[in-house]
Amino acid sequence: MKKKIFIALLGGGRIAEHHIKAIKKIKNFELVAMTDLSKSKRDYFNKKFRIRTFKHYTSMLNKEKKIDIVVIMSPSGMHYEHASVIIKKFQKNIILEKPPCMNRSQVISLYNLAKKYKKKIYPVFQSRNNKCILKLRNEINKNKLGKIRLVNLSLRWCRPQRYYNLSKWRGTYSHDGGVLTNQGIHYLDLVRYLFGDISIVSSRMKTFGAKIEVEDSVVGFFEFQNGALGSLELTTAARPKDYEAKISAVGSKGIVTIGGLSANILKEYSPDNSYCKKYSENIPNAYGFGHFKMYEDIKDDFKKKKKYSINFRDCLKTVELINAFYVSDEKNKTVKVNSSGNSKRLGRADKKISKIYK
Repeated sequence: MKKKIFIALLGGGRIAEHHIKAIKKIKNFELVAMTDLSKSKRDYFNKKFRIRTFKHYTSMLNKEKKIDIVVIMSPSGMHYEHASVIIKKFQKNIILEKPPCMNRSQVISLYNLAKKYKKKIYPVFQSRNNKCILKLRNEINKNKLGKIRLVNLSLRWCRPQRYYNLSKWRGTYSHDGGVLTNQGIHYLDLVRYLFGDISIVSSRMKTFGAKIEVEDSVVGFFEFQNGALGSLELTTAARPKDYEAKISAVGSKGIVTIGGLSANILKEYSPDNSYCKKYSENIPNAYGFGHFKMYEDIKDDFKKKKKYSINFRDCLKTVELINAFYVSDEKNKTVKVNSSGNSKRLGRADKKISKIYK
């Protein structure tokens, strides 16, 4: 196994610098190049990080043959197309920012393609690496909370109109999705990660805070396969700032509440409240520190030391769950997650927008 792992970035959006900081922490990684359609962004990354920049990802991959992994941070609705081309034409491994794909059919197709070409897919769900989440998962596995009875997820963030005006893909069903797909996906994934798979969902979606076609607010009910009940309330219509991402649960032996900007603070843990201070962390932004551990895990997997924790089934179940909430709203009824299929809205084709980012 070669010592250096060469990485390139597709997309220079809000999250890109965070990825770069994490990549540079790993001595085995070397950041080779990045691509973005915006010349000002390319100039910025070239000057700040001394990396080669390209307007189009195919040009980058044709020139930089040594690239091992491409981090896909393009608009959500382009993830499937970009990943498919990179795996099939260039035979590179990929890291997929959230959401990995817009629907379950795309996830299945992409993993089948990766298997055919013997390439790896690393979905990004960095919040799983929060200190309080890792500790709580361990505690739940030890039955410290007992049988889980009730779970609640609440997200109160702010995305004003100017946020959606930044790019044509934002606020669209074809390339973005609303609060559930763009912001809430991390925390709904945490609910799955901590408390188990969900069997049925019911939801209602509305838009309050911006002129966009997607939802910025959703409320919902769900039932776990183990019989526990759950509810969620997600919004980006809070003003004037981001407030909190909170998960709480009631078990037969105690209760837990996780809060903070990005589920990074253990606020209450009745089996042992001394854990609250020890397993909470202050974070500089909504991204937290999870990407740093994620890249360590990717390095271990790539070097065949330890398998990456998020596999095909795990990735599929979270994307499937997101789609189920949209299907429930579309059909105005409760739906079964494993048979709900793809949303009619989320990820629908928009050739005009896709043409921009091809």
